[in-house]
Amino acid sequence: MARMKKPLPLIESVEIEAVAAEGRCLFHWNDLVVFVPFCVPGDVCDVQIRRKKHSFAEGEVVHFIKYSNVRALPFCQHFGICGGCKWQNLPYEEQLHFKQQQVYDQLTRIGKVALPEFRPILGSAKTREYRNKLDFGCANKRWLSNEELRMKNEEFATAEGAQVPSTSEFAIDKNQPAIGFHITGAFDKILPIEKCWLMDDLHNEIRNAIRDYAVGHGLSFFDLRQQVGLLRDVIIRNSASGEWMVIMQFHLEVSADPSLEAENRWDSEDGQKAMGLLQHIAERFPQITSLLYLDNQKCNDTIGDQDILVYKGNDHIFELMEDLKFKVGPKSFYQTNTEQAYHLYSVAREFAGLTGQEMVYDLYTGTGTIANFVARQARQVIGIEYVPEAIEDAKINSELNGITNTLFYAGDMKDILTDDFIREHGHPDVIITDPPRAGMHPDVVRTILRAAPRRIVYVSCNPATQARDLHDLDTDYRVDAVQPVDMFPHTPHVENVVLLTKRI
Repeated sequence: MARMKKPLPLIESVEIEAVAAEGRCLFHWNDLVVFVPFCVPGDVCDVQIRRKKHSFAEGEVVHFIKYSNVRALPFCQHFGICGGCKWQNLPYEEQLHFKQQQVYDQLTRIGKVALPEFRPILGSAKTREYRNKLDFGCANKRWLSNEELRMKNEEFATAEGAQVPSTSEFAIDKNQPAIGFHITGAFDKILPIEKCWLMDDLHNEIRNAIRDYAVGHGLSFFDLRQQVGLLRDVIIRNSASGEWMVIMQFHLEVSADPSLEAENRWDSEDGQKAMGLLQHIAERFPQITSLLYLDNQKCNDTIGDQDILVYKGNDHIFELMEDLKFKVGPKSFYQTNTEQAYHLYSVAREFAGLTGQEMVYDLYTGTGTIANFVARQARQVIGIEYVPEAIEDAKINSELNGITNTLFYAGDMKDILTDDFIREHGHPDVIITDPPRAGMHPDVVRTILRAAPRRIVYVSCNPATQARDLHDLDTDYRVDAVQPVDMFPHTPHVENVVLLTKRI
């Protein structure tokens, strides 16, 4: 006979003590640290423990007794359900304070290197509508909020003879499709979004118009578990140049006629339905200058390896920064907070200390934004990036801006950046590195140490892995400057720029 699990406790009238990682807060209880989302330090509340381990527990606020004095009124109707902006209830100045502290804690605790006094964090001038890109999933069964779940419980409780569904059945509405964000920790569940404040409001009009047309014309929405359904994903981008890009990701039903070539699948019934939706979007929103579409038959929504077709306009938009123009295609990476990206790159350029005589290596260059941004102050810039399409865009961006002293190479960083590569192309005076969240591969760190540039400018979206790499570089380099930059208001994420100088 299976052992009954001991019920997890309800902890009454506890005061939230501090901000923790991943946008959560914490308090101490019975020698455990308890992590709780959607609250702020100073809140007094009842917390239901949902998960308990040996050294920590995770809980959920079920009742607020007293609100903290350090609290802001959330402005989004989806706050507390959508996991995207977990700090809307925290005043922006407090968010900046905790982000600065987060960088300091991670660099000291993980890096264990000597640090100078940190510069004050650079806050974002815009705390709403600051993003230039959002990605929305589509699902044939919408996720229900806790309030909607309670209402359904009440409906079943009062309905005579009703058979109450299981909790898992309650969590979704099988009769309503949705376009929105993936629920945290549940890859196949979509929370329907009516209005998101992260991007210019036109994106809400576009997304909701897609939903309304699809529902009204009987287009099927995707079921990620069963891998069926036409409408799969919507990506919306805009730029400082005033252009808009919409990428419609479909999943055509081809099993009925598998002999159809990929280019002829759009003549199928599903293909014609997709064309009808695209035509509707094109007519309704003349602001869209790049309307793109694809048929993704994979098990995931990534589009880096997919053929993307143009329905209307161009296959790209242009982003503006300083006096430079950058081509942004559907697969291009570009910092999602355009205005704040300028400040981030300005710090990197300042830290590089260029005089016009330096050979600069720009590692993880993406579409060459930093490389082109610093090129006019350098003798030559060499950019390296894993994604071939991004490198082609980087070359185009140099041509667009009349920059002739850049070279770009595509491939895995640890395979491209070798001692032979450096001997062939020249010794770097400055290395600028902006790796993904995982940080730099150990082989890359070792190659940098052998290359021994005078300065390293390390731009990071994850101060924890940055701290690890600083520790590995500490044998030959000292940290001379640290500049946190907030790219994502109302989230716990923070960028950080570090200047390392060669030890004499």
